[in-house]
Amino acid sequence: MTKVGVIGLGTMGRVLVRGVLEAGEDVRVLGSTRSSQTAEAAAKELGIPIERDNARVAQQSDILVLCVKPHQARAVLEHLQPALRADQLILSICAAITIDDIRAWTGGVARVIRAMPNTPCLVGAGMTVLAAAPDVSEAQLASARRLFEPLGRTAVVDESLMDGVTGLSGCGPAYGYLIIESLSEAGVKLGISRATSVLLAAQTMLGAAKMVLERGEHPAALKDEVTTPAGCTIDGLMALEDGKLRSTLISGVIAAAERSKQMRSG
Repeated sequence: MTKVGVIGLGTMGRVLVRGVLEAGEDVRVLGSTRSSQTAEAAAKELGIPIERDNARVAQQSDILVLCVKPHQARAVLEHLQPALRADQLILSICAAITIDDIRAWTGGVARVIRAMPNTPCLVGAGMTVLAAAPDVSEAQLASARRLFEPLGRTAVVDESLMDGVTGLSGCGPAYGYLIIESLSEAGVKLGISRATSVLLAAQTMLGAAKMVLERGEHPAALKDEVTTPAGCTIDGLMALEDGKLRSTLISGVIAAAERSKQMRSG
């Protein structure tokens, strides 16, 4: 049985715990939080043992998941250092905190994987990207992926790409919400009720995304299926291209990735 300790039981920490428990894996989960009130509420909600001492959780865990705020990571990890073992895996979801940072703050004792989940993990439709240190085994990486798979899909990249991941899938839900909001506003402008407009826009985007994922075809090919000669879609697409929607979205992802890089260096 794998023992998973979750340090920090904010929104994403609790979502991860629920996903692991619902997956029915042969896993024992325990957590830690600083507040006695939070510990009591989390124990009742999640049904797992909750400690207020991070080191006690570390001592009992094979995989230690760090779900604290980035500015708290150094102090938490330095405090944990005496409790860590060489066979442990530290799995961090702290944005902008690098593998080298974590290794430095833990004395290089444990093996490290960075993870970038996004907010749709809350509804089981998330995207989590992982980057592993060179000394992480294939078995450890597979174990890390299994923790996040109940929350959506996973992918593995080189750590050098994590700023790009932040700009694309980490921040991406906000871009999607803006697109859905804009499409629904167009529906209102055309006389459709707001509730129906939001439903049409959201379900249409969900369906389009599902088509891309399940059919495995290039989005341009799927776009061409909708775009019949002399039909309505080509006029809509031309208006979007005139408004530079494509280049604006690309610029937005790049700007967010650059900000991620600045946060890490600053």
